[in-house]
Amino acid sequence: MAKSDKWIKKMAIEKKMIEPFEPEQVRKGISYGTSSYGYDFRISNEFKIMQKNTDGSFIDPKKIDPNLFKDVKVDDFIILQPQTVVLAKTVEYFRIPRDIITIAFGKSTYARCGIMVNITPFEPEWEGYATIAISNISSMPVKIYANEGIGQLLFLGADEICETSYADKKGKYQAQKAITTAKI
Repeated sequence: MAKSDKWIKKMAIEKKMIEPFEPEQVRKGISYGTSSYGYDFRISNEFKIMQKNTDGSFIDPKKIDPNLFKDVKVDDFIILQPQTVVLAKTVEYFRIPRDIITIAFGKSTYARCGIMVNITPFEPEWEGYATIAISNISSMPVKIYANEGIGQLLFLGADEICETSYADKKGKYQAQKAITTAKI
C-alpha cells in the first residue's frame, strides 16, 4: 500500500529517511517536497553528460568507458540537447526502511517537454543519493533546472519484512555520494 504524507513526514523526521527534507509542497519553480502520497525530489546541480558518438563505437553497460561522460556543474540550469542522455543525482539523501520499496516517476512538467526520467526502485535498506538518467527525446533543446523538482517517489509498504535487504546483500550502489555510472 502507498504511504501517506503523514507517514513520510514522520519517517523523514524521526528516522532521517530523506535529508534535506521538505515537509510541504514548495511551488516555487518546478515543485518539490511532500505530496499526498509521495515525495517530489529535486535534481542537484551536478551532471554527467553522455558524449555524442563520432567514431562508430557503442556503449557496453558491463564496461563503461569513463570518457563517455563529461562532468558539468551549473548554477541554475543545463540545456539538454535533443537525443541526449545525462546522468544526475538527487539533492536528497535517502534511507529506505526494511519494509519499504519505492517507485519513481518523472514530473509531468518535464514529460510534456519530451524529457524522460528513469530511476530504478529504491530497495529495502538502500541508502544514498539517487543517480537519475534523464533523456531528451524531443527534437528541441530543453532547459533542466537545478535544485528544483525532477520526479516523484512513492513509498510502498510490504505486508512482511523481506528476508534479504539491499544492505544485507551489500548492493553495489549502497551509500553512493556521487553520480554513479553502471557497475558490474
